[in-house]
Amino acid sequence: MAPPGGPSGVQYNEIMLDERAKTLLKTLVERYIADGQPVGSRTLSKASGLELSPATIRNVMADLEELGLIASPHTSAGRIPTARGYRLFVDTLLTAKASAAAAGGMGSEVSSLESQLLPDQPQRVIANAAQLLSSLSSFVGVITAPRKSSVFHHIEFLRLGDRRVLVIMVSPEGDVQNRLVFTAQDLTHSELTEASNRLNAHYSGLSLDVVRDRLRNEVDALRGEIASLMSAAVDVGTQSFEEHEPVIISGERNLLTVQDFSHDMGSLRRMFDLFEQKTQLMRLLDVSSRAEGVRIYIGGESQVVPYEELSVVSAPYEVDGQVVGTLGVVGPTRMAYDRMIQIVDITSRMVSNALSQK
Repeated sequence: MAPPGGPSGVQYNEIMLDERAKTLLKTLVERYIADGQPVGSRTLSKASGLELSPATIRNVMADLEELGLIASPHTSAGRIPTARGYRLFVDTLLTAKASAAAAGGMGSEVSSLESQLLPDQPQRVIANAAQLLSSLSSFVGVITAPRKSSVFHHIEFLRLGDRRVLVIMVSPEGDVQNRLVFTAQDLTHSELTEASNRLNAHYSGLSLDVVRDRLRNEVDALRGEIASLMSAAVDVGTQSFEEHEPVIISGERNLLTVQDFSHDMGSLRRMFDLFEQKTQLMRLLDVSSRAEGVRIYIGGESQVVPYEELSVVSAPYEVDGQVVGTLGVVGPTRMAYDRMIQIVDITSRMVSNALSQK
């Protein structure tokens, strides 16, 4: 499995730490993830296994704080990781187990996962995957349904007058999409029939991307208004079949029991708004679908994750080698990233296998 990463274009690995500082930072992050309490010098001295004086540890902590990797809460003498510290931990200090080893370590959980992802029921595969991600992580499981192929089976144009044309496009599965198109000139019924007949005769069954490319090459052979209308129809058809991609969410109520959120109703309200509106979540998952392997997005480090308290571990899944969607776990920044990576990686592979079986 490729090492997990963060948002493309964001550089965190330029920070150079010596082995002593790396060990102390790794220990601090792991202790904070496990206990949820700021980590003090005495705890670090015992847990790190390093023979260092308390003064030396305090000096290293001061250096890490100056680099923005850890912070001191006002109510404690201990330190906690920042978003920048989590990112450095994830990118350089966390050792993710290979998928096979991870699968062996998760044992019965993986067997349960396999038994519920039945290849002859693709809709249930998606729904069960979200539920299982939530169950295995104890956080929120999310998955986008497979993108529908943007192919049209039949198209018609209906004249509404005043340079308005209704595009009626039917997919091979029988899904019907209607969109209004405004034209530069008022087209007659016969002109609209000519355009629909040409599209149905020459392009039915092809992907809309292919149709768009062919129309671009053949535009000279068509009358200007007809060519523009056909191109516009293909554009709106692509938008109709690909937009509003459904996202399945499971386990939102798990956040109510997370210690980091349970006393902050404002944070909980913002997070439930995120799941209800889905727009930002869809944008994040769309970014993830264009990356390879597991990706980790940590709140507070960029605009990708809207809330500082949240992290997202995600991966794309495939059907017959083609990426068709994304799945992942949404939880608190203080999460066991190594386990979440295992859960997401294994689930994406199993979903891919289940949906690729004929």
